[in-house]
Amino acid sequence: MPANKDSGFNRDLNWQIGFFCNIIRKNQILEQVLRKARGLPLNAYYIGAGCLSQTVWNYLSGFPLNQGIKDIDLVYFDQDLSYQKEDRIIKLVNQLLADIPLKIDVKNQARVHLWYKEHFGYDIMPYSQLEEAVNSWPTTATAIATRLDQDNNWVIYAPFGLNDLLGKIVRANKTQITKEIYHKKVERWRAIWPDLKIIPWEK
Repeated sequence: MPANKDSGFNRDLNWQIGFFCNIIRKNQILEQVLRKARGLPLNAYYIGAGCLSQTVWNYLSGFPLNQGIKDIDLVYFDQDLSYQKEDRIIKLVNQLLADIPLKIDVKNQARVHLWYKEHFGYDIMPYSQLEEAVNSWPTTATAIATRLDQDNNWVIYAPFGLNDLLGKIVRANKTQITKEIYHKKVERWRAIWPDLKIIPWEK
């Protein structure tokens, strides 16, 4: 499949949103997840991060839409910080999406601070809402989240806009990540999407 010449880069935001939604709809796995997730008993949730940005990169590069996608992030916010409650939601999601051929990574963003240091080596402050978590995701192009409401309308949260995503620009969001985490991500991504424009950490 040839690369798509019109990337939407430097277009107006309304055009970019429509372009983004059309790309995500083309990914049949994501379209199915977005549609089925509406049946979850969650007030605040998103599908987000790499599965969205990498679908866009694949489309723009002319690659199969799921190339390089390791999992689908489903994030939600629940003030019940017990692991037991989160585990029930994880099992419910896996049951609902049992036919999806990619791993569904389910996390309650209200309790990320409880395990973050053990996983990444340093503490973070608790998030006060779901969008605050998205604000901290590691790059401007991957800090994007979406869902379909009950009327099939798109709800999109993109704190850094869509221009870096559609321009295939990888730029660190230094709100939370370290230089080492950024470099590890960049090296993995560059091996799969060699035409990404990598902005050095120092800039």
